[in-house]
Amino acid sequence: MDLTVNDRQYRVDVDADTPLLWVLRDTLDLTGTKFGCGIAQCGACSVLVGGELQRSCVLPISAVAGREITTIEGLSDDNSNPVQQAWIAEDVPQCGYCQSGQIMAAVALLKKTPRPTDAQIDASMTNICRCGTYSRIRKAVHRAAS
Repeated sequence: MDLTVNDRQYRVDVDADTPLLWVLRDTLDLTGTKFGCGIAQCGACSVLVGGELQRSCVLPISAVAGREITTIEGLSDDNSNPVQQAWIAEDVPQCGYCQSGQIMAAVALLKKTPRPTDAQIDASMTNICRCGTYSRIRKAVHRAAS
C-alpha cells in the first residue's frame, strides 16, 4: 500500500485493517503520535488525513491510501508552526503525553475557524488531557489565532 505522510511517499506492507496509528509508529517510526485509549475517545492519536482531524487508533490503513496524512512531525522541523509556538509560549504541556494530539486538533480547528471563540474551542478541542491543562490549551489556541 502506498502512503503519503508528511509530504513523503512510503510503501508499506501491512494488513489492510491495521490501524494507521501502528503503521505510523511501528512501520514508519513516526512516534510523535501517541496511543492513549485505542477506542478513539482520548485523542492522543490525532492526525490530519486530507486536512481533517482523525483518530488514528481506529482508522484502518485501507481508509487512508492515496490521502495526505500529516502527523505532529509534519508540522515543522523546528517547532516553528504557529500552534507549536503558541504551545511553547503558553507553557501548555504538563506531562505532555496528549499534546501532539492536542496540537493537531488545534491546527484542524484553526484551519476551519481562524478566530475561534472560547465556546468554539471548547466544542472542537475534545481531546482528553489527564493533567487538566485546558485553560492553557485555550490560551494557546487564541495566541496561535492572533
